[in-house]
Amino acid sequence: MVQRVEAEFSNREFFMNRIALIAALLSSVLIQAARAEKTFAERLGWKPDDVVVILHVDDVGMSHSSNLGAIETTANGVATSWSIMMPCPWVPEIAKYLKQHPNVDSGLHLTLTSEWSLYRWAPLAGKPKVPGLVDEEGCLWRGVQQVAAHASPDEIEIEIRAQIDRAEKLGLPITHLDSHMGTLFARPDYFERFAKVGMEKGIPILAIGGHANYALKENPEAAGKLRHWIPKIWNAGLPVIDDLHTGSYGWAPEDKTKRLIVLLKELRPGVTEILFHASIPTEDFPLITSSSQSRLADAKALTDADVKKLIQERGIILTTWKELKARRQKAGPLE
Repeated sequence: MVQRVEAEFSNREFFMNRIALIAALLSSVLIQAARAEKTFAERLGWKPDDVVVILHVDDVGMSHSSNLGAIETTANGVATSWSIMMPCPWVPEIAKYLKQHPNVDSGLHLTLTSEWSLYRWAPLAGKPKVPGLVDEEGCLWRGVQQVAAHASPDEIEIEIRAQIDRAEKLGLPITHLDSHMGTLFARPDYFERFAKVGMEKGIPILAIGGHANYALKENPEAAGKLRHWIPKIWNAGLPVIDDLHTGSYGWAPEDKTKRLIVLLKELRPGVTEILFHASIPTEDFPLITSSSQSRLADAKALTDADVKKLIQERGIILTTWKELKARRQKAGPLE
């Protein structure tokens, strides 16, 4: 009888211990899930349900048309940020504008390709220093795959630093760094140099570490492979965003405004950057690119009254990379 009672007590104790262990494990899982669901917007001080957006214009400095589009959409539209292609011929014009408007959120669109047929540019570091970045015409390669096949990580870093150096010499603000045509996301060793320079100089870099709802659909390989960098980038004092939308380049020009409105309605909480290539074409612009009408449609969408109204009605918070960096300085580390 005593033995049976002792056995039952022992079994009950074992059972209770198992329950306690399972409860502890479940609690741990729930805590980890809660942490995983916490957006970087929330980590940066916004509320859990806040939809925070950077409406970003790429390719500034590429042409006079590109500069006109960027200026119009940030000054009179809803665009909040842009980035400049430093090897391109029209950079001095935008540099002059920025001297008069130094508070514009202006980053560098680190440029390692020269994709157009008749209108091209060379690396700022020069061919002797970065021969793997140069094609048979003496310009940067036309495509990302060609760069990945020929250029070493050392050459990538040299050219990144050359572009930053020119921006500094021109007195340009550098609120962030991103990548023209995504070249710096094409190889992990390229991204490593990108992150290295950003962390060293304390300049925010384009890094997607949250739910990545669009990034994982549009660029699944890069978005997945580079996520292990997120804690290192964040803990170096740089901000991280939750998502990146790059698909607007493929929208039909006549649908751009409508599709932007749909996109803004469906955005999840967190910080999302949405990329555009807003331009106001001059007479020569169609000779540069066949995407002239698409880029004009970007400019129209970003200055559209209905887009502005929706942003206000939905309570979307528009932000800049400059604000993200300031908020990151007040946030804690990732564990």
